[in-house]
Amino acid sequence: MNTPICDFVRDYAAREGVRMHMPGHKGAGPLGIEKLDITEIAGADELYHARGIIRESEKNAARLFGAARTLYSAEGSSLCIRAMLYLALLRAKRLGVPCRLLAGRNAHKTLMTAAALLDIDIDWLYPADGSLLRCDIAPGALEEALGAGQYMAVYLTSPDYLGHMLDIAGLSAVCRSCHVPLLVDNAHGAYLKFLPEDAHPITLGADLCCDSAHKTLGCLTGAAYLHIGPDAPEEFCREAEAALSLFASTSPSYLILQSLDAANADLAGAYPERLARCIARTERLKNRLRDAGWTITGEEPMKLALMPKGYGYTGDELHDLLRARGIECEFSDPDHLVLMPSPHTPAADFDRLEAALLEIPKRPPIELLPPPLPMPRRVCSIRQAMLSPRRQVPIREALGRALADAHMGCPPAVPILMAGEQVDAAAVRCFDYYGRESCLVMEL
Repeated sequence: MNTPICDFVRDYAAREGVRMHMPGHKGAGPLGIEKLDITEIAGADELYHARGIIRESEKNAARLFGAARTLYSAEGSSLCIRAMLYLALLRAKRLGVPCRLLAGRNAHKTLMTAAALLDIDIDWLYPADGSLLRCDIAPGALEEALGAGQYMAVYLTSPDYLGHMLDIAGLSAVCRSCHVPLLVDNAHGAYLKFLPEDAHPITLGADLCCDSAHKTLGCLTGAAYLHIGPDAPEEFCREAEAALSLFASTSPSYLILQSLDAANADLAGAYPERLARCIARTERLKNRLRDAGWTITGEEPMKLALMPKGYGYTGDELHDLLRARGIECEFSDPDHLVLMPSPHTPAADFDRLEAALLEIPKRPPIELLPPPLPMPRRVCSIRQAMLSPRRQVPIREALGRALADAHMGCPPAVPILMAGEQVDAAAVRCFDYYGRESCLVMEL
């Protein structure tokens, strides 16, 4: 597969011409990569109005992911999430559908900031068991919720931070039968397309999907994709660039764009084989840890999410123990430790992690469990809460007030409160458990 962006930039750098354009480093500097850092000069195309090398590269990516169209983001999946909501909003306004979204409660805070900007209301799909740790949504529950109201789109997060995955095929079938677009935050699952059994949301029927290429592929931080499904409404393809440009910087990083471009050649080459080896190695590690008494959660094949209280440690304690051994983890809280290997992880690093975990002595289990998820009362709209005067107050003083932040997301799966919801006693118990001492509330 060709790499038109990389080829253009390398050719430009090799010619060593006079750079009378941005950036100010002029191709030289202490990092040693400045010569590959350019701006939208002649021939370099224009992100979000791509007609040349960027468009060619995006078409390569679309073929790889089976999308009707794939667009690059140099600002992560956060930019793609805003664009997805905007596209769904435009369609809803054309059809006379209310500007209301039905979303899984385990949403990233970007959903809330986008909803505030676009003045979208959200009805939440809660976990059936009231857990803060997982938001498992069954197709039947989604069908029931869609039958109770009219929505511009359904928004789901899968995989979540702990590696839990939804039945996207079943859920997309429900959305299709109800003529409601399905939007999926697949930030943690770009690699799912390249498993032996393709599990990518676009393959499984999503209309719009964002992938963070930097989270699990070999791309630079900030690299992401916006994918449009083959059966999505036609206007999504037509208006996608405008949707991205509405929220994006006019100075995209060409280092990130080259990273996305180079990834196409990798994904079309040996990546699936390397991924299969990584998945097998990760599964072997999980099995050895289970045999030693560790508890592992989540179905995602390339994520290791431990629940170490059964082994006698909090996630934060385990994080510190591993860090002292030179192993840096992705995330920890009282109940979890999240580690994220990839096909770029050397075999020696897997061995080092396994040895470190197996040499930690087992202790009596910690019985303390997280409190149940509150079912808060909505006081005002998301937009009103986030765009009104607000102040930081101690949690006890916040009781009865409306949260003015995007959300209070202590655990990585289901936020405790969302913007515009009232701080109640159940929420305070959750904040205490996760050590949160203050929050942003609307001024009285």
